[in-house]
Amino acid sequence: MNRILICLALFPLLCSCATSQNSPANGIDTVPKPGILVELFTSEGCSSCPPADELLRQLDAQADKTKQQIVVLSEHVDYWDHDGWRDRFSSRDYTDRQEEYARRFHTEGPYTPEMVVDGHTEFTGNDAARLQAALRQSAANAKSALAITAQELNPAEALIHLKAAALPSGSKHADLYVAVADNHDETQVGGGENSGRTLRHVAVLRSLQKVGRVGAEGDEKDVKIHLPKSGTPANLRIIAFLQESDDGAVVGAAMKALGEPIR
Repeated sequence: MNRILICLALFPLLCSCATSQNSPANGIDTVPKPGILVELFTSEGCSSCPPADELLRQLDAQADKTKQQIVVLSEHVDYWDHDGWRDRFSSRDYTDRQEEYARRFHTEGPYTPEMVVDGHTEFTGNDAARLQAALRQSAANAKSALAITAQELNPAEALIHLKAAALPSGSKHADLYVAVADNHDETQVGGGENSGRTLRHVAVLRSLQKVGRVGAEGDEKDVKIHLPKSGTPANLRIIAFLQESDDGAVVGAAMKALGEPIR
């Protein structure tokens, strides 16, 4: 599927997701809209990954123009690093996260590119049709609204306030995660399967930490996070999500660009 067809397939979906959310009659949002988390497990050493990277970039760009909050995250795994090119964004931690999903989904093992939507649906990461179906499914599920407020910010760290509304009915508790990601990155690849190519990424995960657990009634807390030394606040975003520990379902997600005014 080429770029134009992918855009045409996804944009109506995003609009329909937006209209499915509860909105005030006056059109002014008084609470954050629950978000859908889309994770892409990828690698700069994988020749099948660039189309999936592009699909994620398009989804991120289109989500900014709609009322639906779709939160994307690019997680670079490390098992391609021995094949001629070391991905500078790769981490064993992200491979471990993907392996945990493989156990939950009973797949043969981790692979790239792989997309996981809200922790409950996985598919090949360049499959726009499967992405569309997964987003529709997630948009129909009950979620917890999650808000991020940046209170203090300097080049080394940020203090953020997280507020989670009550969890969906039936959810007793969920783990609260905070991720730091680059908004955009570009790499000139000098080896491996993508040698000679320029790869462009969006929402590249730089750190991920579990900062607590939220009960059924919701919660709020302040969290201090360290920013990557190689990044700048203007090119960083904070992502928070709530994930149930028993089945891995994501029941809430939110994103805030650190380049936005502090408020």
